[in-house]
Amino acid sequence: MVRVVVVDDHEIVRKGIIAYLQTDESIDVVGEASSGNEGAAIIIKEKPDVVLMDLIMENGTGIDATKKVMEQFPACRIIILTSYYDDEQIFPAIEAGAFSYILKTSSATDIANAIKKAAIGENVIEPKVAGKMMSNFRKEQRKLHDELTERELEVLLCIGNGMTNQEISEKLYIGIKTVKTHVSNILSKLDVNDRTQAAVYVHKNHMMK
Repeated sequence: MVRVVVVDDHEIVRKGIIAYLQTDESIDVVGEASSGNEGAAIIIKEKPDVVLMDLIMENGTGIDATKKVMEQFPACRIIILTSYYDDEQIFPAIEAGAFSYILKTSSATDIANAIKKAAIGENVIEPKVAGKMMSNFRKEQRKLHDELTERELEVLLCIGNGMTNQEISEKLYIGIKTVKTHVSNILSKLDVNDRTQAAVYVHKNHMMK
């Protein structure tokens, strides 16, 4: 039997899900809650295998509850069940420790299957959410220096070589004022405070040939 707790502030939704799950002989609903704080307390007490967790609730959000549970009961598999799939909800929920992320547009059968899969270590991610996660992953994989222009990259490599603005000016045949402008843009794009940090960035990313 998969022991489950359902946390959702909409009573009709919560009771409807529970009623359906109770028809499945392999699922045992051991608790329910209408808020994040109440849910976290029940989960930590009952120690279910899987939790269905709403996100937007009063008296503690699903994200807050997920964090609390993961801190005290990390073995729990929390499935986010929500109507929201914007970046402001997805990534904080995943970072908090959510195991699966599905939408309330899912069928009752899909929800039950997600619970059973979570119990054996298989997560389920709504395709729309998975797409956003992959897009975000690709952005993170891109290096900050990919945003530099060709000239800014040349200036950055000179900084990595410990060259002064005057030396960069002479090497690249550009004015001191132009060099300073490029340096300012580089620091901003690399999100560093000074030339030293920029030089460290160059060597940390193995940019020197």
